[in-house]
Amino acid sequence: MALDKVPRRVGVVGYGRLGQSLVSHLLTQGPQLGLELVFVWNRDPGRMAGTVPASLQLQDLAALGERHPDLVVEVAHPKIIHDSGAHILHHANLLVGSPSALADQATEQQLREASHRWGHAVFVARGALWGSEDITRLDAAGGLQSLRVTMATHPDGFRLEGALATVPLLGPRTVLYEGPVRGLCPMAPRNSNTMAAAALAAPSLGFDRVVGVLVADLSLSDMHVVDVELSGPPGPTGRSFAVHTHRENPAEPGAVTGSATVTAFWRSLLGCCQLPKKPGIYLC
Repeated sequence: MALDKVPRRVGVVGYGRLGQSLVSHLLTQGPQLGLELVFVWNRDPGRMAGTVPASLQLQDLAALGERHPDLVVEVAHPKIIHDSGAHILHHANLLVGSPSALADQATEQQLREASHRWGHAVFVARGALWGSEDITRLDAAGGLQSLRVTMATHPDGFRLEGALATVPLLGPRTVLYEGPVRGLCPMAPRNSNTMAAAALAAPSLGFDRVVGVLVADLSLSDMHVVDVELSGPPGPTGRSFAVHTHRENPAEPGAVTGSATVTAFWRSLLGCCQLPKKPGIYLC
């Protein structure tokens, strides 16, 4: 069943594992859902050869407006959001697949301003974050006191930068970082997106008060493990409301994105296509 009687024109920025999956879905399932793929851009155009029709390959991201997209999906790198997010919002709604980019306060402000200036929405994919809607509801009701997200996987699955790239492994399980999510995102831009989504789901805590923990675990060669722990203020008996979820996501050795996250992102794409186009930033 089509999402709407009017076809939605979708562009995809990034052609790694996640981008390839989305493009495949859009080409095979998109037409019956009322979705039309209008371009694919990748930093290395050669990666699209033989799999993306030449007519859909966009060589210059600055020229995306010529394809008249309704929605642009970013699944490349936070740098795309830093450098081109506001430009994309000039032409279309934006689905952010690298929410760690919003840890940079200037980038978040630029997106908010561009969103309101051009009347386009910024959607943020929840990715591997389990229970995001529950977190948001609890936060809105004033019942969220702390939120901690731990992501553990084999060190081959990390793409670390700066000081974090040189942290030595001290045993079979090493805590590489524990602290505010805002501090982690620049050093692990591709491995902190779940934590960034949690910070956006809980605006009362945000990037500075949501705690992110990154763990290198040599035993997790084919899996990403995400633990989300939250608590509320003490109740009448003195005990606090608490939730702990444990998510095991199968992943190919060395992969940044787990298998279930790929499926979740496709659902996010379909979900944001059904939401009204309102300026602002929304989890999807």
